[in-house]
Amino acid sequence: MERTGFFALNKSIALVALGTGLILLVPAVAMQFSDGVKWTVLDFITAGVLLFATGLVLDFAWRKVGDAAHRVAIVLLILAAFAYLWAELAVGIFTKFGG
Repeated sequence: MERTGFFALNKSIALVALGTGLILLVPAVAMQFSDGVKWTVLDFITAGVLLFATGLVLDFAWRKVGDAAHRVAIVLLILAAFAYLWAELAVGIFTKFGG
């Protein structure tokens, strides 16, 4: 019996949260072994919000878009927006503030 509605949504949110946590373990563990990784609490919060929001938007798009070609295009667009935001927040690769 396939779960739909409320239960499917809760499962999706839980899986996105789990994925977010697992991804954030990478820099947390790297900080224990390297001085090259220096994240603050704000870095973890920002990355967590960005990853979680992107995961939820991807899940929503995957569920709502029926046509495979459109689904792939939308997923690639979402991932490109994520990569842009990540790069911009990390090093300001596309814009430069403060001279």
